[in-house]
Amino acid sequence: MRATQPTRILVVGRGGREHALAWKLASEPGVNDVYVTMAATAMLAIPHVHGAAASPTSPEAVVRFARHVAAELVVVGPEAPLAAGVADALIAAGVPVFGPTADAARIETSKGFCREIAAAAGVPMAEGRAFDAGERAPAAAYAAELADRGVVVKEDGLAGGKGVTVCGTAEEAIAAISRIDGPLVVEERLAGREASVIAICDGGGAIPLPPARDHKRLADGDRGPNTGGMGAYSPLPDLSDEAVEDIVERFHRPVLAELARRGTPFRGALYAGLMLTSDGPRLLELNARFGDPETQVILPRLATPLAPLLAAAARGTLDEAALVPVLPGATVGIVLASAGYPGEIGPGARITALDVSGQLPEAPDVLVFHSGAFHEVGSTFLANGGRVLTVVGQGPDLRAARSIAEAAADRIAWPGSQRRHDIALEAAGVPV
Repeated sequence: MRATQPTRILVVGRGGREHALAWKLASEPGVNDVYVTMAATAMLAIPHVHGAAASPTSPEAVVRFARHVAAELVVVGPEAPLAAGVADALIAAGVPVFGPTADAARIETSKGFCREIAAAAGVPMAEGRAFDAGERAPAAAYAAELADRGVVVKEDGLAGGKGVTVCGTAEEAIAAISRIDGPLVVEERLAGREASVIAICDGGGAIPLPPARDHKRLADGDRGPNTGGMGAYSPLPDLSDEAVEDIVERFHRPVLAELARRGTPFRGALYAGLMLTSDGPRLLELNARFGDPETQVILPRLATPLAPLLAAAARGTLDEAALVPVLPGATVGIVLASAGYPGEIGPGARITALDVSGQLPEAPDVLVFHSGAFHEVGSTFLANGGRVLTVVGQGPDLRAARSIAEAAADRIAWPGSQRRHDIALEAAGVPV
């Protein structure tokens, strides 16, 4: 790996994932300044972190600001800036960027394209088919064929993690298909536990980060609608930190090779959403960026600087022999969301438990990452979005980390807030 620690870094995005990235990068030796586009107040409380007056989805504005501060590395957090071509514009301007081009990011922005790439790469995936906007009848007929196994209906484009409907009957699948205006994908429903494996990629090589498990459904027991994620934890009892190298060899590297073969090499965070079935891991989806809320529980576990890895990937000089050492212990993150999420959001409510930095006082084992909290006068924050906070507990094992996260979330929750109470419950071995 032939990359040194960048001293000035621009993070594109403004949510909890970007808060975690800024927190991690700003703490690393040699980093003088971390800029975050439209940064929340809690991010600005971190030493060396500054706001960047640039729209995350405006390629021209991001390039202009990166040049203004002479950024040595730009890290793109969310999927929307990637789809808008922010990475393309930075590459054209000669600015090192950790994030794929819009063409390479199609593995996330089009679920049909994801299936095409996975099939060409020989990656095991759920049985399924992609359908164009005008193919409602064929899609419904195919869903009926799969109905006895369960059906998953997916919007083809970006949907903030909420464009997936899990159906138990053909009737439910047909109803879900009828609600989608554009292209879609119909797949069999796989049985097992999900796992998120994210790898840092430089176009051909890949280095895995520790695995995590996201909880997509809104309510306890995996009930309710899909969301952008209501919590996550790491490590996993059924997929060890050491086992992810085999996952990357079977899933990530074949996909990288296929994208490179097509002339769209992928540099950035390649996120494989997997189902751990009785027949082995199967691919559910590919994302073109760090996960949210997975990033919030993965980064606190890293025992090495992250910036040199991202800079090496951006320049295509990643050393696949390098390992990402992890700290002992575990992390559990619980998302606090506004009333009405993932539908229409209710009026903002005051959050009074946090201090002026947006953290929980006298809680050294707790990190609070802000996605949608607006700072008012004094130490009061206002819930100002769907997912508002990710409360991360750190402990020697999952049971301890979960207990810390639960107690912290209890202290922070406000009237009308929504959260799950079963994040990592089974993995931690807590009696139900």
